[in-house]
Amino acid sequence: MHETGRQKWWALGAVSLSILAVSLDGTVLSVALPTLARSLDASQASLEWFSSGYLLMLAAAVLPAGLIGDRYGRKKLLLFSLALFGVGSVLCAYAPDATVFLIARLIMGVAGAGVTVMALSALTVLFTDEERPRAVGIYEAANFLALPLGPVLGGWMLSHFWWGWVFLLNVPVVVVGLVVGMVLVPESRASDRPHLDPTGIALSTTGLVLLTYGLVDAGEHGWTHPVSTVTIVAGLALLGGFFLWEKRVTARGGQPLIDPALFRSKLFTWGALLSGVSGLSMVGLLFVMPQYFQAVRGVDALGSGLRLLPLVGGLILGAAPASRLARVVGAKLTVSLGFALIVVGSLLGTATSTGSSTLFVAVWMTVLCAGTGLTLTAATAVALSQLSADRSGIGSAVVQAFQKTSAPLGTAVMGSVVAAAYQGHLALPALSSDDAASARHSVYEGMALAERLRSAALTGQVQDAFTYGIKTAMLVSAGIALAGIVLALVFLPHRAERGTRQDPAPVRDAVK
Repeated sequence: MHETGRQKWWALGAVSLSILAVSLDGTVLSVALPTLARSLDASQASLEWFSSGYLLMLAAAVLPAGLIGDRYGRKKLLLFSLALFGVGSVLCAYAPDATVFLIARLIMGVAGAGVTVMALSALTVLFTDEERPRAVGIYEAANFLALPLGPVLGGWMLSHFWWGWVFLLNVPVVVVGLVVGMVLVPESRASDRPHLDPTGIALSTTGLVLLTYGLVDAGEHGWTHPVSTVTIVAGLALLGGFFLWEKRVTARGGQPLIDPALFRSKLFTWGALLSGVSGLSMVGLLFVMPQYFQAVRGVDALGSGLRLLPLVGGLILGAAPASRLARVVGAKLTVSLGFALIVVGSLLGTATSTGSSTLFVAVWMTVLCAGTGLTLTAATAVALSQLSADRSGIGSAVVQAFQKTSAPLGTAVMGSVVAAAYQGHLALPALSSDDAASARHSVYEGMALAERLRSAALTGQVQDAFTYGIKTAMLVSAGIALAGIVLALVFLPHRAERGTRQDPAPVRDAVK
């Protein structure tokens, strides 16, 4: 490989390091919430907003971040966002109260959007169609690595050090990412600088925020909750209005935020959509399995994190061969095979019981996540193959919008399925109405009530009911993956098509 070739792979390393810093933050927070509740005197509502607020700002900023990167320079935005993320991390560590901590989390959400969008855009600018699936696999591996590493590292640090170090951990990663990014990542921007389109930005941002908020609320209170219904419908309506506005701007000869012609490419549309669908089951596992390990199997937060390691192992096993497999059998069969593995893993997961061995659970999680890694990597590469260097920023932002929305959607779908199955399977005739309501609220409250009453029978009922919820959720997961197979077979090509980018200008023309 010549010097330029070596440099772009080192640049990918810098980009992946940036992604690792952002991804670690989200997973570390999951084990830090109980400590934050005590240290910051945070209410339950505040704890929910520490996570939800980050997601909302991430959703709000992805499309504007893509536009700003295309207009002013993608490297500049990547480095600025990375530095801002470091500032937010320091603010989190030294926050005197819940309000300051929440503000810091919102800042980190905006910064995280800039990092993730510009990192994905770099894959379009730096790599050829043949190299991109491999580059996407490395990029996704950085995302995957944070999933178990965050809970494991966070649980260990919370057990031995001051809680602020959980967030200060981001700072050295950010510093290394900044230094390496300055040296190795080339600057690039659109040759024809896009207009800002304030109406399009307002519609898309508000729509994504409302949709994400509704999905988060549905995960907490159920799909029939009025707030969930209203905000999801309003968010979808605004996003529909956004696409109508973009078509109107295009018809008048203006420059829209997102060129509607991009969605005339089935490769881009279905690649982006399927990359989001592929993560639904995995996100559901991240929500459900820590509860299974801690409430049903009785392990602590660190033990729960260690038992999630097969998840990242499976993801990397699936992502690693995606590039070679796509070249041999094509995108259609590669993505379909990934979904088929998700089906197999999900069906194996339906055999999970309160007495299942750690090895058995590790095996089916590995299979399911190998399918996720294979599908996510291949589908993302298909979508990116349709982006020109000029519009790689905003195009990557659209792909990120699909993928980031899948996180609260997966949590809402799997969470509501598990909750409904758990509550429906829990028979509590011997308890008072208040105690029964408490036990049905969550598996943790059910186990706490059983411990308080010293009832082995209630303990068994709660554990069996939650395990039944997991089995039901895995059936839903298999159904989603089967739908993914159908969509991939119908809409994706057998092999990547040549010359289908929106702008055929060579990538080097956009790199300064």
